[in-house]
Amino acid sequence: MGNGYSSARGHRGLDLTDASPLENLASVIEKHLDPFGVTTSIINAQAAWLTHPQELSRAMTALSSDILALQTHVMRRAMGFPSEDVVTPHEDDTRFADPVWKDSATWDIIKETYLAFTHRLEDMCYETPGLSDKERRRAAFWFRKWLNAMAPNNFFWTNPVAMRKFVDSKGESLRNGIKYMMRDAQSKTVRMVEADAFTVGKDLATTPGTVVFRNRLVELIHYTPTTDKVHKTPLVIVTPWINKYYILDLTAKKSMVKWLTDQGFSVFITSWKNPTAEMANTSFDDYLRAVDEVVQASCKLCKVPQVALAAYCIGGTLVSTYMAWANRHYGEKKMPVVCWTLFTTLTDFSKPGDIEVFIDESSIRWLEQSMAKKGYLDGGEMASSFRMLRSNSLIWHYFVNSYLYGEPLPPFDVLFWNMDTTRMPQAMHSYYLREMYLNNNLMKRDALTIAGEPIDLDRITQPLYAVTAEDDHIAPWRQCYRIRKYVNVAAPVRFVLSTSGHILGIVNPPVNPPKRSFWVGEPERNEHFEHWFDRAEQKPGSWWDDWVTWLRPQCGAMVAPLSPASSDYPALAPAPGTYVHEK
Repeated sequence: MGNGYSSARGHRGLDLTDASPLENLASVIEKHLDPFGVTTSIINAQAAWLTHPQELSRAMTALSSDILALQTHVMRRAMGFPSEDVVTPHEDDTRFADPVWKDSATWDIIKETYLAFTHRLEDMCYETPGLSDKERRRAAFWFRKWLNAMAPNNFFWTNPVAMRKFVDSKGESLRNGIKYMMRDAQSKTVRMVEADAFTVGKDLATTPGTVVFRNRLVELIHYTPTTDKVHKTPLVIVTPWINKYYILDLTAKKSMVKWLTDQGFSVFITSWKNPTAEMANTSFDDYLRAVDEVVQASCKLCKVPQVALAAYCIGGTLVSTYMAWANRHYGEKKMPVVCWTLFTTLTDFSKPGDIEVFIDESSIRWLEQSMAKKGYLDGGEMASSFRMLRSNSLIWHYFVNSYLYGEPLPPFDVLFWNMDTTRMPQAMHSYYLREMYLNNNLMKRDALTIAGEPIDLDRITQPLYAVTAEDDHIAPWRQCYRIRKYVNVAAPVRFVLSTSGHILGIVNPPVNPPKRSFWVGEPERNEHFEHWFDRAEQKPGSWWDDWVTWLRPQCGAMVAPLSPASSDYPALAPAPGTYVHEK
């Protein structure tokens, strides 16, 4: 007894401190066969329920009550009596929108049975006893993807609309569906829009402009002024390098850059190169230095000491890093940015939304091994991950419409841009996933050193206009709101919450009558988002007008615009440039 206690490791026959053979097996399977936890997360949830019989009994009792109510509903519908639905689809669930799913007793019962089991099983995943919150969310995510795939409308013989179209078209709908399935098999994806639906430079990205700067990583486009005078301080927009820049220059009616140019701003925008295997070692530092080169080139061209900077999504994360870097590198007197704007940008990655299911040590290790073989992450893999977050609307909707209904794909500019993917350099993407998502180091003071400078967001004192979107599943607005906590307390911040999602909340031009609305207010540094929302002012229409009202005093007096006809104007190529065409 000697030391007064016994240790499991002291027993030669059994070591209770080590993982069990079953746990070791699960770890090996997840590491080599299931790095994203597609099956292991569900198995873990099932095992957790089996080891908590009392909680399982309560959950089964709740499910049984639904089944009993459904049986009563079935009997009343079968006898022709009116009966209130036991369970109804969510407002945004369009899978059962056709009247046949409600009017026909048979199809109504199939729909409600599926929904009843789906809702209860999803709730069980979120309430799994004995698992961490993250593991519960992970199990619920993958189980929801499986349930979405098993929906009755995804199969010909349990989709009354597909069968009706087959009869009405004398089989033509199914013949077309097979043709579309073969098309998608060749492209290795469920297409959302035809590959030739639009031409960049002809139908999209048509705002006149000129490439005025180019290095190995980025082209800088300056848009041709459309007003007699422009604001002295130019506006430089840093776009994401996931997909192409022209999300902000779609058609003339949707183009943010055209609208800003028409408002009297001198507008520049970045167009990133689509990396190849030779650029595998391109780092996050290189991207930050590229932003600095773009800022300096804009200052030099416009003969001004500062620019107004704006950025979108991952471009915003880069610009947030750059702002901290530049404040330390240049100091207050030589800081080349007068104000900055963020569109749907994460700087605190502690709760990044559903995408967290792809972010842990095993999944990042698997991605790094995959990138090491090619030198990059393929754009199609990235797009598939984002589509998986909204599988019903971004995968199964097109599966059903194309293959079961035989309907041609409508030409939709946003979806065309979404399918125009780009690659991620190995070194940059590995660093971004680990340091931002996994370790969440951007919000920690001096935890990162990039391009020779420690990064501290608290050094940022320049005015900030931050825009988020209510239904954003990539950059949840409550998480984006936390930028107010990390920039310096002296930095004025105007925070906006727009209706709609990650794309349409930003690509949101003013129209009459208004389609959307937004909330706006100036949060205090440690003010909770709920308190800010309660006192924020809700306004109809687009936030673009509010942004321009904020921008004008920051961008200075009106002056004569840059002339592309000038002999010292560095015209390298007409917009949309060359990098945007790289596949």
